[in-house]
Amino acid sequence: MEEGIAIGEVARMAGINASAIRYYERAGLLAKPERVNGRRRYGPEVLDLLAAIRVAQRAGFTIAEIRTLMNGFSAEDSPSERWRSLARGKLADVEALIDQAQAMKRLLEHGLHCECLGIEDCALLEEGRQYAAPALSLRGRHRWGSGARISPFS
Repeated sequence: MEEGIAIGEVARMAGINASAIRYYERAGLLAKPERVNGRRRYGPEVLDLLAAIRVAQRAGFTIAEIRTLMNGFSAEDSPSERWRSLARGKLADVEALIDQAQAMKRLLEHGLHCECLGIEDCALLEEGRQYAAPALSLRGRHRWGSGARISPFS
C-alpha cells in the first residue's frame, strides 16, 4: 500500500480542485509534498491546513497575508497569536470598505430621487465638480422634486 493521500483524494475530502492545491504549493501556503513514484502524497494534516486557508480567505486575507499567517512568524507564536496580529490590520481595512460601501449606498439612494432636467443641474455631480473646480460651487441648482422625470445623465 502506498503511503499518504493522493492529491485527488485530498481535493475531494477538502471540497476543492486539485489545481487549487497545486496553486497553494506554488504560492508557499503548503509545503511541497512527498512523492511516491512521482505522485504527490500528503499526510492527513494537509486537510487542517486547507481548512485554515479557507477560513483566512473568507476573512478577506490575501494570499500574501495567508503566507505570513502560515509561515511568517516564529515557531513559538501560537496560531491564535498569529491570527490576532494579522486580524488587527485586516479589521481596519474592512472598516474602510464598510465606510466606502455605506457612502456608495447613500449616493445611490440619493440618486433615486433625482429629477434634474439636465446634467448641468444635477446635485449628484456637485461633489465631482468640487474636486475638478472648487470655485464653481453649484449649490442650490438642483431640482429635486420638480416633477421632471429626466435622468441626470440624459
